[in-house]
Amino acid sequence: MPLALLALAIGAFGIGTTEFVIMGLLPEVAGDFGVSIPTAGFLVTGYALGVVLGAPLMTVLGTKISRKRMLMLLMGLFVVGNVLSAIAPAFGVMLAGRVVASLAHGAFFGIGSVVAAELVAPEKKAGAIAMMFTGLTVANVVGVPLGTLVGQTLGWRMTFAIVAALGVVGLAGIAKLVPDLPKPQGVRLRHELAAFRNVQVLLAMAMTVLGFGGVFAAVTYLAPMMTDVAGYADSSVTWLLVLFGLGMVAGNLIGGKFADRALMPLLLISLGALAVVLALFTFTAHNKIAAAVTIALIGALGFATVPPLQKRVLDQASGAPTLASAVNIGAFNLGNALSAWLGGIVIAAGLGYTAPNWVGAALAGSALVLAILSAALERRSAAVPSLVVTGTAPAEQPTPVHH
Repeated sequence: MPLALLALAIGAFGIGTTEFVIMGLLPEVAGDFGVSIPTAGFLVTGYALGVVLGAPLMTVLGTKISRKRMLMLLMGLFVVGNVLSAIAPAFGVMLAGRVVASLAHGAFFGIGSVVAAELVAPEKKAGAIAMMFTGLTVANVVGVPLGTLVGQTLGWRMTFAIVAALGVVGLAGIAKLVPDLPKPQGVRLRHELAAFRNVQVLLAMAMTVLGFGGVFAAVTYLAPMMTDVAGYADSSVTWLLVLFGLGMVAGNLIGGKFADRALMPLLLISLGALAVVLALFTFTAHNKIAAAVTIALIGALGFATVPPLQKRVLDQASGAPTLASAVNIGAFNLGNALSAWLGGIVIAAGLGYTAPNWVGAALAGSALVLAILSAALERRSAAVPSLVVTGTAPAEQPTPVHH
């Protein structure tokens, strides 16, 4: 794999750390600014919505410049947002810093996916995308726990200052290692928008929202589920999240390896298994060992869908994939926000802390249905012979197609 992928992975590591580390630092941030925990929670929601809106916005703004230069500008924006968060004198400024940083998220992964795929041979594209996303998954194993520890001991501002420094390293790596690939000729915004008329692109994005939404329906409420239901101590939640992160790393690597060989079978298997495991989590959550194993499996199965879904969008939007790729990253965050909201509804209804697992199973099951539909449409399309219209009557009868 080219060294340029390492630079992209470093950027992804910083982005993944800043996205998730805030969840472990909410009490410190809330106490410092004198706001409630629910109010501090807007730092999570604001970031997610910023990703959803920023993915298409920043990608469209970047259509006039090279992808390398756009990646550098996005990392610069990421650094500015985290510096603003680190020095914020008031909660509103902190929230603004989070939103500024989030604007770089979707476009970075979207454009980065396209660049990563172009750096390698066609049969290694999914593996290259997975390599970049490894930075995001490793962030959950290393960056988030260390960032939380630093924030709790040296202050949360130090955490965001370190993340900003990571962004500088990623920016320098992109400038040095990523080649200045030629901008595709003849690609305009209307060509990028045309990808959304492809039903397969829309189905892949819907699978992203529902499939990864299933994961976060359970993980968003993991802390109270593990302490109140499984009986873990509060201090155990950190290593349980590390276990989830390790599962993500494994799933991402497996997804990258097999998506190049059997993309749709991998999606069908991983989404089906994810739905089953999420449903079982309702029961395994009552046992410490079984719960820990299930958490790792959810991470693995959930992230096994990421490389194939991202590659499917790139394949189906070939010719103008940048905007579709970035919007699909926003779809992951839309799934996170949707599932967290639905999980909160069932808990508020008095169904207990394990109820979001059923929500997650239903979402993953819905994604599986869409995957089956997508595969069926693809088989049907492949079975229909292409007819070339020349304006004159054919000289001979078309050859029958045997099934």
